[in-house]
Amino acid sequence: MPCPTTDLIHHPYVPPAEFAAPQPGVFKASTVIFPNVAAMRSREWKDKSGYTYGLHGTPTTFTLEERLAAIEGGLQCLLVPSGLTAIANVALSLLRSGDEMLIPDNAYGPNKTLARGELLSWGITHRFYDPMDPADLAAKIGPNTKLVWLEAAGSVTLEFPDLVQQARICRERGVVSALDNTWGAGLAFDPFDLGTLDDPLAVDISVHALTKYPSGGGDVLMGSIVTRDDALHLRLKLTHMRLGLGVGANDAETLLRSLPSMALRYRAHDATARSLAAWCQGRPEFVQVLHPALAGSPGHVHWAALCARDGLDVLGRAAGLFSVIVDPRHAQDRVDAFCDALRLFKLGYSWGGPMSLAVPYELASMRTDWPAHLRRGTLVRFSAGLEDARDLQADLEQAVVCAFS
Repeated sequence: MPCPTTDLIHHPYVPPAEFAAPQPGVFKASTVIFPNVAAMRSREWKDKSGYTYGLHGTPTTFTLEERLAAIEGGLQCLLVPSGLTAIANVALSLLRSGDEMLIPDNAYGPNKTLARGELLSWGITHRFYDPMDPADLAAKIGPNTKLVWLEAAGSVTLEFPDLVQQARICRERGVVSALDNTWGAGLAFDPFDLGTLDDPLAVDISVHALTKYPSGGGDVLMGSIVTRDDALHLRLKLTHMRLGLGVGANDAETLLRSLPSMALRYRAHDATARSLAAWCQGRPEFVQVLHPALAGSPGHVHWAALCARDGLDVLGRAAGLFSVIVDPRHAQDRVDAFCDALRLFKLGYSWGGPMSLAVPYELASMRTDWPAHLRRGTLVRFSAGLEDARDLQADLEQAVVCAFS
């Protein structure tokens, strides 16, 4: 008879398997127990046919990966600690010294920073292309181009590119295309179904900052990499393994609990953002309002063709983000005062959570050139939360009066 301390570790009780509940169980493990040496030697982690070590997956992470792949229309998914880690995992897997990657000039800033920092120091070069001109992308793809980043809508300025044509150019040139799909979240459009039955078209990789809409609480950092090609997925997965990337079981649990409500929350964010963006269009303090669903916003026609094409949602779908460009007659200190005067909109990065956020940006420092389709002025980006739209509009109005009157 073992002593009580040993019995606590090796207790023979196993609960019955017939347990079902709305939420999956949470499995935490570094060590995974094998029944015998033969199983230890033969078990395979690459195809999810078995468990070998916590970093290679548990029932909790496997379940989350499968559900995320389904949302985005993919077949395989990798979980990483953040959206930026997803971007880095793709770059480190596909690029070698002497290779080049192309990045849209309106891309997520840390993607550019990674290219200018570590990747450049390792001999991997990059160029920026005009996201609103497919011809510019086509002209810049060269013999050393091994990866093209796409982003829809663009970070901060929210231009919506001709994503279909961009993906077609990459396919015709034989270059891997990777889409930052955080804005679309797998809900606004299907990144693996951009074409038609007669002309199927897809991106090769979709990365997603799960920190935003899938989490929905502003309290989880995580990212995903979704693919449909087995060989490409394995290449990414081997890099993932070599880097020792993993996510916490409780964070995965939070995502699994949040996913069922994501579509409802996305629609709520969308409706509020459109209402507020329309109100801002009527304010003389703002010379331009940027939101893909607004007629006249850069790339609106491409958004409408892709995000409202299935006929099931006549309004189409869009994330809860919009930006305003403040009339340049208002100096930076007045724009800062406007942001400081906001009460419900809090100052903070990220988006997709219940709380509305605002961030002023120095756009000139973020672009190679000031785009012709953007008016001059100071840009403020807003993320609509889940507060009542009327309260948020009143907050914007009082801040406008406070700062610009």
